[in-house]
Amino acid sequence: MIVPPGSTIGIVGGGQLGRMLSLAAASLGYKCHIYAPDETPPAGEVAAHLTRGRFDDEDALARFAGQVDVCTYEFENIAAGPLSAIVSQVPLYPPRESLEIAQDRLSEKSFVVRQGGRPAPFARVDEAAGLEAALAEIGTPAILKTRRLGYDGKGQARIERPEAAPLAWETVAAAPSLLESFVTFDAEFSILLCRGTDGETVLWDAPRNIHRSGILDRSIVPVEPALQPAVAAAEALARRVAEALDHVGVLALEFFAVGEEALFNEMAPRVHNSGHWTIEGAVSSQFENHIRAICGLPLGATGRTAPRVEMVNLIGRDADDWRTLLAEPGAHLHLYGKRHARPGRKMGHVTRLSA
Repeated sequence: MIVPPGSTIGIVGGGQLGRMLSLAAASLGYKCHIYAPDETPPAGEVAAHLTRGRFDDEDALARFAGQVDVCTYEFENIAAGPLSAIVSQVPLYPPRESLEIAQDRLSEKSFVVRQGGRPAPFARVDEAAGLEAALAEIGTPAILKTRRLGYDGKGQARIERPEAAPLAWETVAAAPSLLESFVTFDAEFSILLCRGTDGETVLWDAPRNIHRSGILDRSIVPVEPALQPAVAAAEALARRVAEALDHVGVLALEFFAVGEEALFNEMAPRVHNSGHWTIEGAVSSQFENHIRAICGLPLGATGRTAPRVEMVNLIGRDADDWRTLLAEPGAHLHLYGKRHARPGRKMGHVTRLSA
């Protein structure tokens, strides 16, 4: 099915990812309709239409679906069940299975293992006694992570010694979790691919990712030659995962490089922060190709437009330095239109292309 330019694309979620998707869609001649509970979501400022509604309101989602030709979502912390109100009326991409698996850490790691991937050793934790058993199996140091709703370092607690388990369990609010062995890695990187409705798949160069306080600080392409064996293994796994899910749209998988091995960390069934460099740094950005994929269009080329590309997130008050960034030759500034610069909040990013 081809959704031609001039049609309306529905986007569930109104954050900066929806904003950048809307801008990419507009350049291809599409209108976007945002569905979000917020009064003034960043995506609503650049989209043709905005509907306010709860993510679990099936009646409102059904009315929204009746006004669009195809639908996507910009983040995975939404209940998959209510989206059936959309699926019954228009195509929803990526498919709900991608969302259901990716929004539960236990499900996604188990799924990736079935595709031949290897995450760090992990164990399911449903109660305090289960945490003690998991620690006996996994050992310390380890990281306790909630199975759902964790991002940018939220919903996590590091356990250096077994006696710290009660405090960690309190930190994650006794939510269903999993315990992961702490990994000493050489680098973090991500694989971003886009798969069309016909199975056509393209990949971008893998960025090396550097985090600060659990939040992505910067992404750099290309990675060092020493990381290439791990990247090649991760790319092969990412293709298998996308095929197994019959995924449509952008899919991001994050990895730890340990020598030549790629240890799977987590995945996101959507456009991803570590792919923001592609707006100026690639022939076709992750946002443009996501729109192409969900509309049944041919996918665009993903080659780099410069020998080296670096994307830096602007967190909190970092965005106040916009005058300096605008005066910097070769810097491409993106501000997300958020009104309040809270600590840890992504307010924008800057991309630098260089030789």
